[in-house]
Amino acid sequence: MDWQTSEDTVPSAPITEADARLLRARPPATGAWRDGDPVGNRHFAWLGSFRTESGRELPGIRLAYETWGELSPAADNAVLILHALTGDSHVVGDAGPGHPTDGWWSEVVGPGRAIDTDRWFVVAPNMLGGCQGSTGASSIAPDGREWASRFPYLSIRDQVAAQALLADHLGIGTWAAVVGGSMGGMQALEWGAGLPERVERLAVIAAPPYSTADQVALNSVQLEAIRIDPRFSGGEYYDAADGEGPHRGLALARRMAMLNYRSMIELNQRFQRSWQSGVSPLGHGGRFAVESYLDFHGNKFTRRFDANTYLTLVEAMNSHDIGRGRGGVEEALALVTARTLVLGIDSDRLFPLEGQQRVFRGIRSTIDDELVVLTSDFGHDGFLIETAEVGGHLARLLAS
Repeated sequence: MDWQTSEDTVPSAPITEADARLLRARPPATGAWRDGDPVGNRHFAWLGSFRTESGRELPGIRLAYETWGELSPAADNAVLILHALTGDSHVVGDAGPGHPTDGWWSEVVGPGRAIDTDRWFVVAPNMLGGCQGSTGASSIAPDGREWASRFPYLSIRDQVAAQALLADHLGIGTWAAVVGGSMGGMQALEWGAGLPERVERLAVIAAPPYSTADQVALNSVQLEAIRIDPRFSGGEYYDAADGEGPHRGLALARRMAMLNYRSMIELNQRFQRSWQSGVSPLGHGGRFAVESYLDFHGNKFTRRFDANTYLTLVEAMNSHDIGRGRGGVEEALALVTARTLVLGIDSDRLFPLEGQQRVFRGIRSTIDDELVVLTSDFGHDGFLIETAEVGGHLARLLAS
């Protein structure tokens, strides 16, 4: 189905009538993967009880993950790939039963590709708090009901702690590389600074050393868009019929986010001032093409994501501060010992280059003499779209 193609991994394009017809059915109350749905290529690791940084106890957590390649007898060829806010474990492969989207990095990971699965054993978990098989707000609590509004606050460090438990479960003491982009890059930084003895190589892609006040402010508006949807019902919406869940608030939050994920260059070039149809938007009820683009992808998003999960993960992003409790940013970055690639995107307006420059300057074991800057018209999502260039830099890291 065309609506399953991830908008994050392709350039923006005008929406056709055929596209719009795909979303005329009412959206479900949640787009989360639920127990009983097709498993697809997922594996599951039950990791026992888990205590969050905030002091809440989860009686038992599960991480869904996918793997490619084979772990060597010495367990020294494992690569951890960490996804962005709305990504999941499906890095490689087609959309199909159990997987609402195509793999988001299929051109980077696989036999003979930059992260060569003939050489490396690749592990990609759905982060703790996610909605594609890992324990989160949409999963079932011990009392047989969804966690919903009862799910605890999570930090980036909580998510890395859960990933470390997964590594133990798989028998991986040290990762040959930890690779993350965007929110996954925040987690990669935490691996490098918090567990340096367990990481040989590190790739921090389009991620800052901490979430700035500007970024928290942008996030707060998205969260409020969900919370003020009357159908959000304080997070208790899982029994709602199709079309009766908080899809309008979630779609609006996604539309807001996409304005930060893409660049003004791309939007202006792709859409200019074109109309969606022959009906004028200048007082005659028509719409500009860019409005239809955002609306379509916001609505599409509700078919594969969950409103409570969005709140949980965005708040985790707000928690990100590599220097918290470590004496400051520079002191924390100096803890990283892994051979490190730091990559930023020149048109990124979500996490501008200033943040990556600070990360690069603070890490003493980078493989380059200067920050790697990707030139792209696609903004923050460039690391998912400019796969040939990104893959080339990852290959250099793995060869280091």
